[in-house]
Amino acid sequence: MTYCVAMRLNAGLVFLSDSRTNAGMDQISTFRKMTVFEQPGDRTLVVLSAGNLAITQAVKQLLGSETIEGSDGEPCTIWTAKSLFDVARIVGSAVRKVHARDAEALKQHGIDFNCSLIVGGQIKGETMRLFNVYAAGNFVEAGIDGVCYFQIGESKYGKPVIDRVITPTTPLEEAAKCALISMDSTLKSNLSVGLPLDLLVYEANALKVERLIHIDESDTYFRMIRNTWGQRLRQVFDSIPDPVWQAEQADAGNLPAASQAQAMNPLSKIHAPNG
Repeated sequence: MTYCVAMRLNAGLVFLSDSRTNAGMDQISTFRKMTVFEQPGDRTLVVLSAGNLAITQAVKQLLGSETIEGSDGEPCTIWTAKSLFDVARIVGSAVRKVHARDAEALKQHGIDFNCSLIVGGQIKGETMRLFNVYAAGNFVEAGIDGVCYFQIGESKYGKPVIDRVITPTTPLEEAAKCALISMDSTLKSNLSVGLPLDLLVYEANALKVERLIHIDESDTYFRMIRNTWGQRLRQVFDSIPDPVWQAEQADAGNLPAASQAQAMNPLSKIHAPNG
């Protein structure tokens, strides 16, 4: 498994991915899930991948040469596309080609065509955009209906903190911190996600990669997060008062007999006789 998260903010974009791949308890490897396509001054494109490693590698192998008819009617590749929408279409087209070639053979071996990707960045003359591309090659865009981030892979453990913290106006540094905390929560709860990590922070309109950080066990900041986040959660948890069940039981003394029994035992169900 893997965990990848990408955020589209007013100030820029944040991408974070782990690198663990496993095919069983004794087959654990490291493969990077982040791929960057860059022409400084013209475009910066980032692709995050999750799912079957052979499938996602095959898709990314096609991306450099995949050609579609662009929205303007002219042939385009990821290097010549005039919009991120067309880049997302190119990624989707590559996914469908790999599916057409490999899906039936995989099915015969009992393997699902499991592939999901996040593609985002900026092309000169256009605002930043972020897309989630599915195994069917279709996609959705962040920023619609208030959604400003995407997750793929083992996403459930890292989602709560993002939902509580991230908005489009969140500064880039805070968003990067939140992404790392989200990753730490996932690492804590799921052994199929693991270090090292790749973190890319893109400032709006930069049109080049300025902050791409490789994070391993020796990274001081991430070690601080791992040590501090759990401690602070425990402090907040301890500061919240415990439930006072006795007060509810005392109030139940003023209720009729049937209601009193139900109040003393909220899980019980009192059925009045018919008639």
